[in-house]
Amino acid sequence: MTDTRPGRDWAMLALVVLIGLNLRPFLAAPAPILSEIVADTGLGYGGIAMLTLLPMFLMGLGAFVAPGLQVKIGTRRGLLIALAVLLAGSALRLLASDGLSLILTAALCGIGVAFIQAAFPGIIKARFPAHVPAVTGLYSAMIMAGGAFGARLMPVLLQAGFNWRAALAWLALPVAIALMAAWRILSDVRSSKPDGSLTRQLLRRPRTWVLMTAFGLINAGYTSMIAWLAPYYQAQGWTSADSSGLVAVMAMCQAVAALGLPILARRNIDRRRWLWLTIALQAIGFFGLAGFPGLAPAVWAGLCGAGLGGSFALAIVTALDHLPRPKQAGALAALMQGGGFLIAAIGPYAMALLHDWTGGFAAGWILHLCCVLVTALLYLRFDPRSYPQAMPLPG
Repeated sequence: MTDTRPGRDWAMLALVVLIGLNLRPFLAAPAPILSEIVADTGLGYGGIAMLTLLPMFLMGLGAFVAPGLQVKIGTRRGLLIALAVLLAGSALRLLASDGLSLILTAALCGIGVAFIQAAFPGIIKARFPAHVPAVTGLYSAMIMAGGAFGARLMPVLLQAGFNWRAALAWLALPVAIALMAAWRILSDVRSSKPDGSLTRQLLRRPRTWVLMTAFGLINAGYTSMIAWLAPYYQAQGWTSADSSGLVAVMAMCQAVAALGLPILARRNIDRRRWLWLTIALQAIGFFGLAGFPGLAPAVWAGLCGAGLGGSFALAIVTALDHLPRPKQAGALAALMQGGGFLIAAIGPYAMALLHDWTGGFAAGWILHLCCVLVTALLYLRFDPRSYPQAMPLPG
């Protein structure tokens, strides 16, 4: 029988790219065209925050539910259903008649993404055990690039004559392509069903909660950036096209760092010095946004993006490092994302509240500066020599 494994690996890498590209456009796309959305729907700052908060919250809850769903329906079928749900949520934005219906489509997208994000790190570790940092970096980079694509595409479609509903609904097309590719590429993938008791074992380990907290504090900055960076500069007189360009700069720097830092860190399982580098980048960026927004906006956005993207990818790699078995490592990464996204969902709403209290966004950027400094202390715990004691699961 001819060995077609190399061909299947290349096909799987292509699927990593296609799926990664579709996990963030629905979140990043509304921000650059918020003025049009607000004028049509009357959404206030609280409602705008819900476009990010609700799907992130559901993405967090979904990570706890996903292992049980994988037991019942299998990984392949679950991924296909999740992509179909994401497709439906994106397409239904064409019919969003008011703010509530738009928020509900965001929730539907979040439900679909929740399962995908929970399942995919374990698939990567199982399919590419010798290249986990590189493939995880590719996956993370595509997630960030997808956000840039969504943000940059919206003003272009508006200028081409589409209304904001049609512009958002266009994002269903790349999801449909990913769904068709997954149907074909995953057709011969055999995924062992996860142990339904594994989640309970992992939740008894303090290290799981440390990973969740660190991931959540960092990604709270990401959710706030995609929700409020464009409105922050639009309030200072920027156009939607210019502010979308700034969001795209942030997201592209995320993609480059998400791809590059795991590759740079691959030779040493102690990832902490690279994690601390991402903290430094974010700290400078958030400080610049808060104190000197007009001095070098692209620099501040790019530094925040590079730090956020690098942190996201390295966090997944670090979680996978903790356990040698793909099933266990994938479940840990899923739980880290689940708890982390529940924390991250608070970011945009906290910034909306601070905006109401202070009349501006600067206090929100300072809040995220404090969050990344706390995370730097949590990263002290990630000494790889401590992993066997921190995660003593049965082999």
